[in-house]
Amino acid sequence: MDPARGISSMPGSIPIARWLFAYRREWLRADVIAGLTVAAVVIPKAMAYAAIAGLSVEVGLYTALAAMLVYPLLGSSRPLSVTTTSAIAMLVAAQIAISVAQTGAAPTAVAATLALLVGGFLILARLLRLGFLANFISLPVLVGFEAGVGVVIIIGQLKSVLGIHLTSMTTIDILLELPGKLSGAHGTTMLVALVGLALLLALPRVFPRLSAPLAWVALSIAASAAFGLEALGVKSVGSVPPGLPALALPDVSLAAQLWPAALGIALMSFTESVAAARTFCQRNDPPVNANQELLALGAANVASAMVGGLPAGGGASQTAVADGAGARSQMAQWVNAAVVLLCLLLLSRVIGLLPQAALGALILVASLSMIKPQAFRAIARVRRLELTWALATLAGVVFIGTLEGILIAVAISILTLFYQANHPPVYAIAYNRAKDIFRRAGEHADDETFPGLLILRAEGRLTFANAANAGDKMKALVAETAPKVIVLECSAIPDIEYTALTMLTDAEQTLRARGISLWLAGVNPDLLKTLSRSPLGKALGHERMFFNLHKVLEAWQAQSASALKVNRHV
Repeated sequence: MDPARGISSMPGSIPIARWLFAYRREWLRADVIAGLTVAAVVIPKAMAYAAIAGLSVEVGLYTALAAMLVYPLLGSSRPLSVTTTSAIAMLVAAQIAISVAQTGAAPTAVAATLALLVGGFLILARLLRLGFLANFISLPVLVGFEAGVGVVIIIGQLKSVLGIHLTSMTTIDILLELPGKLSGAHGTTMLVALVGLALLLALPRVFPRLSAPLAWVALSIAASAAFGLEALGVKSVGSVPPGLPALALPDVSLAAQLWPAALGIALMSFTESVAAARTFCQRNDPPVNANQELLALGAANVASAMVGGLPAGGGASQTAVADGAGARSQMAQWVNAAVVLLCLLLLSRVIGLLPQAALGALILVASLSMIKPQAFRAIARVRRLELTWALATLAGVVFIGTLEGILIAVAISILTLFYQANHPPVYAIAYNRAKDIFRRAGEHADDETFPGLLILRAEGRLTFANAANAGDKMKALVAETAPKVIVLECSAIPDIEYTALTMLTDAEQTLRARGISLWLAGVNPDLLKTLSRSPLGKALGHERMFFNLHKVLEAWQAQSASALKVNRHV
């Protein structure tokens, strides 16, 4: 019996019931190994993401602990690893900078309040069944957003790896301030960062089974203790409170200021998480339920807020590790959480020795992985217009801001939908006699068209918003061919909205007055019912509506033969 099939066959609306009650003893070894393997990735990255957000490293561990304990109770994905992500951390960092400057609020209070609001928005979205929003940001736009965040993080971490102090907050201001501060760069700090970059880039190639981030964290801590790096001017992350995180109540007085940012972070958390879950969903896994993910992620964020963490979301890289390590169920994430807990209980003093430059090197390498030239090239090969959208999003994040960047990403995605909906494809159809098929005209030399007959195909629902554009395209094709009969092939038109239907009725009358006949073909049953109740249906009758294009061709040839006989007789 396949483990995933066993899980998917379990009844019950609570996801944990689908795997916990069906749990088999032989799965435990695989889950333990996967949990330990993922922990080697999650622990250093959780600390790094907290640093990106401008928070102490233990906040990242608190977030990981709370999210990984709660998500398995409600989540529908087998391998999804929920802690936080670099994109979320960068959005949190941007809002913390704004809130601290405007209100003087503590950064940890801002982060926890954001997590609570994000959780609230996600749970509300679940109640409203808004799971379809998982597809709200197009992939090219998401590629551009992630690359932009990667650039912003890299520039923001230069002060850590160079050992300099910068007062600027925005990416552009940092780049303008940086040249004047390079003379004060700290040599030992730079050396630590360079060694870290070299090892983090080289180790995965030489030892692919080794967790390079964990190895580098352990090595840099050992070097800090052995060589007294802090005494040499290399700053460490500082003291990490030992033990369990204390119960923390978010500052709800900040909610009025933070809710717009929380809404953007909620969208990013949900989009990233569902994308990762679907990417690593295997054939026999239960399907990823987007509405259930809203609830699970919402609960994970609320739990993170209660321990003073930052907003949580599923990460693609750690989910890939969990899936690759053979995770059978979310038990692997509970093993992961247990390792995080042990770190907080036993290794907090050791973690405090971690050099900031070492953490900065880890962040730089993680951020580099967000910039994917191959993804941009793949988009460019297929859709150059969508490459423009990806680049526009990247530029918006870098030059305007991260929070503004997520709004730009959403706006571009919405505009993309409007553009595509308002510009339905309309093209002429030709016939290939050898293959007995109809296809787009002009693409194959051996396809034939028929003088006096113009076959048009439109794709998509015709509405009040796109009817004018579709009509303009049809008029241009009619003007090129001067037909006697125009056939609108409707197999790719699921519906025609009233305004578009009225415009088509008017067009039929205009064409008839010019001696041009309009025929329809391939009308689906639902659309046929609509047409039968409309003036257009009554004007066309059954004589000018055909089952398919083959029937059209038969009727056209019969009509042409009849006309030829009449002409000969005359």
